[in-house]
Amino acid sequence: METKIALVTGGNKGIGFEVCRELGKIGFKTILTARDEKRGLTAINKLKAEKIDCEFVLLDTSDLKSIENAFSIISANYPKLDVLINNAAVSLYKSSDILDASIENITETIYTNSLGPLFIVKIFSPLLKSGSRVINVSSGAGSICNGIGSYSPVYSTSKTFLNAITCQLSFSLKGKNIPVNSVDPGWVRTDMGGMAASRSVEKGAETIVWLASEAPIDLTGKFLRDKKEIHW
Repeated sequence: METKIALVTGGNKGIGFEVCRELGKIGFKTILTARDEKRGLTAINKLKAEKIDCEFVLLDTSDLKSIENAFSIISANYPKLDVLINNAAVSLYKSSDILDASIENITETIYTNSLGPLFIVKIFSPLLKSGSRVINVSSGAGSICNGIGSYSPVYSTSKTFLNAITCQLSFSLKGKNIPVNSVDPGWVRTDMGGMAASRSVEKGAETIVWLASEAPIDLTGKFLRDKKEIHW
């Protein structure tokens, strides 16, 4: 069988790294991207030590030129991406008042967490064919009905925006048989979530890997946690 190719942004640590590992275990080749070359190559070496088929491509989701350069490299080597996972994100400002955040902080967070994923799908769309899957890693903090409030307001807003982008991309790509969904991985023990978080990285990666490999191809435009649709 032809090896399936998955692109994972922010794959050098945390949930992204675990997604690369889990996809590799079930036969995917993963293209792990990160904005820090040293950390990205370190992650690749760890995965290769576990016999995971993977490679590193430098990609900063907050930099349009970096996205374009990554596309040039990947499209020169692969005619198709079977899975595109927008995982990279930042949480730079955690005060309870969005008006206290600097304009620079707001701009970087929204660009990295929301516009970056949109631009990646737009630029990489020539590699997305019928049956390809797009997965955006969101957060329960981006849920209007449950999460919007005093917690990290800039980050929360960026994830609400990402959920809306997911819906628009789903509409745009549905006719091409390309599902687009977003995932709330839950509160996960990562550098961002902290060690007091209730979930392991394995649990955080579970629904993402399921959407990439086993979920019905007609499941699209949804916000999911633990393989089930949730309201946002």
